[in-house]
Amino acid sequence: MSVYTNNTADRHVCLRISFTNGSRLNNVTIFWMQLLTSVFVFGIIAAWYVWPYLTKLSRNSALVPLLWVHVPRYVGMTLLVTGMVDPKLSREVLSGGAYGDLLEVALSFVSICALRSSWRIAVPLVWVANTWGFLDALNVLRTVLRVNLPSFNLGTTWYIYTFYAPLVLVSHLMIFWILIRSRSWKK
Repeated sequence: MSVYTNNTADRHVCLRISFTNGSRLNNVTIFWMQLLTSVFVFGIIAAWYVWPYLTKLSRNSALVPLLWVHVPRYVGMTLLVTGMVDPKLSREVLSGGAYGDLLEVALSFVSICALRSSWRIAVPLVWVANTWGFLDALNVLRTVLRVNLPSFNLGTTWYIYTFYAPLVLVSHLMIFWILIRSRSWKK
């Protein structure tokens, strides 16, 4: 296997990996391969290690560490920093994800405070935070598909999409599962 870069006249530098049979992986293929592998890996970690631990905790205590996963979503604001991503990506495309993530940060943090303080509105607030964050993530996924985001130069934000976003997805699903089982979960 050889790895090399090839400056193209196109809008990005294409990373190509050649195998002995001559097949090549492009940015888009690598992006989806990394993203799906991360979902799989984080899913296994969640099932084997995190979930068994969380089931020993009260519902509120189990929700708190899962919500902490969402607090660093402020890194999505990096999309709005000049020079960090391909200038050919429209500000509108970038703003939706960045500001949606910022709202999720606030909702998650307030939810954590509410759970730790045993506020009566804590669980409904977690529902709001998790539903908003999940819908925002789905909206970002729709945008990724619509504009074929991996074909653009994403710089270091590539890792947000291929590493951090899958962790966020797994956390959302675990939070929903706890909330759905809320009545049978030990309080």
